[in-house]
Amino acid sequence: MRRDVPPSSPTLEDVARAAGVSRATVSRVVNGIRNVDSALQESVRRAIADTGYVPNRAARSLVTRRAGSVALVVSGAGEEGAEHAFPGRVLTDPFFGRVIGGVAGFLRPRGVHPVLMFAETARARAEVLAFLRQGEADGAVLVSTHAEDPLPELLAEAGLPAALFARPARPVPISYVDVDHRAGAKLAADHLLARGRRRIGTISGPLDVPAARARLAGFRDAMAAHGHPYVPCAEGGFTYHSGEAAMERLLAEHPGLDGVFVANDLMAQGALPVLRHHGRAVPRDVGVVGFDDSSAATACRPALTTVRHPVEDMAAELARLLLEHVERPGRRPTSVIFEPALVVRDSS
Repeated sequence: MRRDVPPSSPTLEDVARAAGVSRATVSRVVNGIRNVDSALQESVRRAIADTGYVPNRAARSLVTRRAGSVALVVSGAGEEGAEHAFPGRVLTDPFFGRVIGGVAGFLRPRGVHPVLMFAETARARAEVLAFLRQGEADGAVLVSTHAEDPLPELLAEAGLPAALFARPARPVPISYVDVDHRAGAKLAADHLLARGRRRIGTISGPLDVPAARARLAGFRDAMAAHGHPYVPCAEGGFTYHSGEAAMERLLAEHPGLDGVFVANDLMAQGALPVLRHHGRAVPRDVGVVGFDDSSAATACRPALTTVRHPVEDMAAELARLLLEHVERPGRRPTSVIFEPALVVRDSS
């Protein structure tokens, strides 16, 4: 009986012939060794795509001592028993989808893949640290959701390669990226005042979060510079429903408001129906400005004027910083601060 013989998998030699280079050059490109001319690298990558060659990850890891993956950790400081609720809250927030997209978009062309992990409890944080110490991932990009989160400090103390999205709440020797929250809030204040708004309030984020405190301080400072020493505030929780509740409180105490700065788009999306329910037309009666320029901003009716938070670019830079720490162990921590921009739509 004749049996079909499966075709053999492409080899390094096949890639070398297709690229017109030596097997050693192909090996250096595959293993991420950097002393290869960029034109030759491109030729090898095209040949890999044309031949369908798939590197042997086990053999590659023996050479490079790399896992070829990084942990994308969303961390908090929740109580034990929060394991089931935490991932759901994270994955329904458009902010985190933008972070994941920016990190993955940077890493995938470089043959590195993110492994999503949640670390909202002490046990989960211990699992992340063990995962990294065992070499299952080359390092961690960390999105921390709570000021009391101990994971940034634990990673720094362990000497593990890591980079953090947003400035840490406490001084920690860890690289991070952030946006200038105060400057973004100033853009919102300047815009509302330029549109003739004079009775302006704000809905802040949770004030145990550094970004929320910075946005509130930046907004109040900008208003004070324009001669408005008092800005009423209702605290929210960066969620749709907390935006609804905060808008109700703000209107109950200050029914004559003609402008509102809301510290993220998701809360602004919750605030708009409350204004409509109370007969306050947007933007005719009340101008509204959000923060983030997320998908929630364009889902609002009217479409939301907002401060752009360049999350995807920041996430890509976060991944780049991490890879630098992986390639250069002992590299000193660094920070990269992005500038915000105002995106004017229909709500102001």
